[in-house]
Amino acid sequence: MKENKVKLFILRLDLSPTIPSGNKYFKLKYNIKQALSEGKTGLLTFGGAYSNHILATAKATNELGLKSKAIIRGDPPKKLNPTLQEVTDLGMQLKYISRTMYRMKRKKGIKGYSEKFLEANKEYFIIPEGGTNEYALKGTAEIVQLINIDFDYLCCSGATGGTIAGLSTAIMETQQLLGFPALKGGFVGRNVEELLEKYANSFVRPFVFDDYHFGRYGKVPDELKAFIIQFYEETNIPLDPIYTSKMMFGILDLIKKKYFKENSTIIAIHTGGLQGLRGFPDLHEKLMKS
Repeated sequence: MKENKVKLFILRLDLSPTIPSGNKYFKLKYNIKQALSEGKTGLLTFGGAYSNHILATAKATNELGLKSKAIIRGDPPKKLNPTLQEVTDLGMQLKYISRTMYRMKRKKGIKGYSEKFLEANKEYFIIPEGGTNEYALKGTAEIVQLINIDFDYLCCSGATGGTIAGLSTAIMETQQLLGFPALKGGFVGRNVEELLEKYANSFVRPFVFDDYHFGRYGKVPDELKAFIIQFYEETNIPLDPIYTSKMMFGILDLIKKKYFKENSTIIAIHTGGLQGLRGFPDLHEKLMKS
């Protein structure tokens, strides 16, 4: 795509044949290797009812013959949504906790769980929400190796910040990394900073835009829905409503505003997550016809 003297390419991890696909493969790759090296027989992780990470974990463990368990934010539903039904069919055990307790546990991390809980789940390798930890950074850094053209800007969406942080450890100092948070409040930028300070020896500090989150994490306003549909009609590329659509909206807006230097090359990473469309039937029907 050429506009305002810049070139825009999309790295489509959503088309990856790996199990799971998208950036989740890279986030889980070294977590799974570590789990196996420690002799664990399963993975235990955390997330919401439509979590891409929860589904990715269920797919990966099912493929490898490992057990899986997930702590789900919120009360048990009367009927399982498509994501929870799929992970259940893949053999994942689900445990629900209140949103208040979930927030408390998330702030404290593994330390927020009792010795009794940890002892009861000692056969499981515990992975944080979104799969974001030091092993995720190591894996997502490898995404840069898939890019076979020179570029000036690399763009990625995020929520827990693991993929953005990993990418920042792999690009050159002459390149810029732009992050597009999926939720408001500046959390993603702070998470990225903390991850890099904790786990990275060297990195190119990313610039995180907090202007394109479209409000609450799970809410998709009509403006964003219209953009997703229009983008699909023009490119035949489906975007998920939580992550990549916000990034692409932001990139195109920045191009119009002439943010990028002339004659520069931009790479946008399509991280996948299209299963999230199932929570929005109107979009799912239009974009996932096949």
